[in-house]
Amino acid sequence: MAHKAERIGAAKARQDVLSLLTLGVLAGAFIAFGGIFSTIVAAGAAGELPFGVVRLLSGLVFSLGLILVVVGGAELFTGNNLIVMAWAGGKVRLSEMLRAWAIVYIGNFIGAAATAIMVFLAGTYALGGGAVGVAALATAEAKAALPFTEALFRGILCNVLVCLAVWLCYSARSTT
Repeated sequence: MAHKAERIGAAKARQDVLSLLTLGVLAGAFIAFGGIFSTIVAAGAAGELPFGVVRLLSGLVFSLGLILVVVGGAELFTGNNLIVMAWAGGKVRLSEMLRAWAIVYIGNFIGAAATAIMVFLAGTYALGGGAVGVAALATAEAKAALPFTEALFRGILCNVLVCLAVWLCYSARSTT
């Protein structure tokens, strides 16, 4: 699978700007949809189910965003970090890897921000008598209050899990 990761990473690093940006925007939107779905589930289940069950359900539905990314062929920055395999194997230059990362990162931001704006304008925050908006604000407030080190290591651990999911997908022969 390491050789497959190198081959795929080299192809991704050499994609044209428009393709990378478009696929990055799609991935940002897909992950945003996963986050929105997770927030809706958490808001609806909070107080009705134990904390751990709410977190489990929220995590399960959030992963649908990553499933959309992988099956849909979009480019998520966290999964794109596997391009480092192609760089380590001498298949791409450092500049090619960094270029791909930057384009995808910008695309992810655009896709996530645009989706968040549309979801806001659609009034999703008012669902459940405003519980979805309250849950979204509570999540944002809690994440913004994290100490830098804690936020950094949560991000690293999240990236490890996303890369693991993408790595495991490399072993699949088909989606059926």
